[in-house]
Amino acid sequence: MCGICGKLYFDRGRKVAPSVLKNMADAISHRGPDDEGFHLSGPAGLGFRRLSIIDLGGGHQPLCNEDGTIWIAFNGEIYNYRELRGFLQSKGHIFRTQSDTEVIVHLYEELGENCVEKLRGMFGFAIWDERTQSLFLARDRVGIKPLYYRVSSESVIFGSEIKAILADPEVKVEVSPEIIDRFLTFFYVPGEETLFRNIHKLAPGCCMLVQNGSVKIRQYWDLRFTRSTLSFEQAEKRFNEVLEQCVSMHMISDVPVGFLLSGGVDSTAMLSFAVGKTDKPLSSFTLGFSSPSVTDERPYARLAAERYGSEYHEATISSREFCDFLPDYVWYMEEPVCEPPAVALYYISKLARDFVKVLISGEGGDEAFGGYPNYRNMLWMERLKRLLGPFKGAVGSGLSSLNGVLHSRRLKKYAPLIGMRLESHYYSRTSGPLQLFNCSAEQLYTKDFFQHVNKQQSVHAVTQYLQSVGDAGRDDLVNRMLYVDTKTWLPDDLLLKADKMTMANSVELRVPLLDHELLEFAASLPGNYKVRGLETKYLAKKALRDRIPREIRERKKTGFPVPYESWLRTDLRDWLHDLLLDSQTSSRGYFNRGFLEKLLAQSQTTGEYSKEIFSLAVLELWHRRFLGADVRSSAAISGH
Repeated sequence: MCGICGKLYFDRGRKVAPSVLKNMADAISHRGPDDEGFHLSGPAGLGFRRLSIIDLGGGHQPLCNEDGTIWIAFNGEIYNYRELRGFLQSKGHIFRTQSDTEVIVHLYEELGENCVEKLRGMFGFAIWDERTQSLFLARDRVGIKPLYYRVSSESVIFGSEIKAILADPEVKVEVSPEIIDRFLTFFYVPGEETLFRNIHKLAPGCCMLVQNGSVKIRQYWDLRFTRSTLSFEQAEKRFNEVLEQCVSMHMISDVPVGFLLSGGVDSTAMLSFAVGKTDKPLSSFTLGFSSPSVTDERPYARLAAERYGSEYHEATISSREFCDFLPDYVWYMEEPVCEPPAVALYYISKLARDFVKVLISGEGGDEAFGGYPNYRNMLWMERLKRLLGPFKGAVGSGLSSLNGVLHSRRLKKYAPLIGMRLESHYYSRTSGPLQLFNCSAEQLYTKDFFQHVNKQQSVHAVTQYLQSVGDAGRDDLVNRMLYVDTKTWLPDDLLLKADKMTMANSVELRVPLLDHELLEFAASLPGNYKVRGLETKYLAKKALRDRIPREIRERKKTGFPVPYESWLRTDLRDWLHDLLLDSQTSSRGYFNRGFLEKLLAQSQTTGEYSKEIFSLAVLELWHRRFLGADVRSSAAISGH
């Protein structure tokens, strides 16, 4: 696991300054504290920071082929590299290291751009081909590893993190104002744009070729839903076979591997399959909170660790530690994301780094196999709509009016949706059109800033996927929702958090449940294998019933509850008011102060809108961290 960066001038007479490349790599030194390397050739420069996981003595990058004409800077892990190495050796390729990085170089020699289709793993890499004077960038299928780029009239700059791009003095730090509404619509930024003007994400499953001043991006993979002929019993068996293979492959490492335990089904399953697949001790890690208002995951995590003989470690954080880290949270995340559990992940990684360099997590199981209650609720609501027929609008209005009497959050959320088409309300599992900022956009924004708001453009970044799911998934409501979330919420929120918070502590996170072959298997199954009746993740729970302790298998899904809602109203109340209502925040001209005052007062009284308020705090901290000082200074680059 590493951090990569680089630059290519379109004018072949220009050369990348070594000092610029060094500053770019230094900006992401937390991703790779073990080694650094650089390659400069004509108009191109590649930079690298290494976290040593495989082939500890070799694997120095950038790395080249036999004759030094193809160079690579690679971030990630290729789990089938040994199989590919054997294939390439049979073709006459000569290897100098035992690393998975060198496999990609020779695979590119053999197959060109199509090399990405053979790779099984997580990756973001750059290849400079001196023979064709071309730069080739690629990102893994699901978006486990980030890769950013900036194209100007003079150059292409890229990096594993935006900070690497900002370290180039030719880059001006600017905000894309239209993306502010997109963030507040979803609480993250779906799509290829970022809040930084002209800095983009290479989309998951895509690659980019830069040659002769031309930049071409193509999609080499997408999640396609097919119709499996497997019976439920056959699908159970196949699930266990594929998952065991995925975990086994993800255990490949020359350093100890640990496990993140959340007290849930997925993380417990990962640990269960790992037993016997390494000669090193297995460690597990979890986190609790110094607050009685939140479900404590630690007893369940401890139960899983004891069941499978893992060395168990836990830590606790307070509201003060949560708040103190928030400025660094936005620095490491780079993109504004309203994700309080990400702070917890940072502290777990900080605990784990004293014991391991690699962590395995159960991320992705809910998106693959239908684990969120939202999928069940939406499925039943669509059935209710069909039953009500032409009366659904009236029923929805009637139920909505009852909310004033019953004060039910669930009724408030779902009743108005009864009269709406799925395409107009399923933005993602995290938000919808009735979210406060979407309903009150004109009241939220100042008149001058409202001209930058294009709600249709904001939501199109997500709703487009409801239509592009493919014929086999279009008539299956559960699979449609899973496709939307796999294309948006998963890479742009969940995996972004997973990568940035663990790499902030120089720890690699692996996610076996997002192996593309397991995802393709999941996509072949009908929705009623995933959500059946009132039960979510139906197939996975049935298949894993003999591996998961009953107490974990039957408990209510809680996610990873962070008590930030109560903290914002108590311990962090004064800090929050000072941040959102001071003159520096108001001077940006985005929001109506009166609206913010009412929002804070209502939240204090009713406990509502914590997520909206936290998103505003994240947005303001983002501005102060990236626009309030010279982001190229050593203090800013180090994240302190």
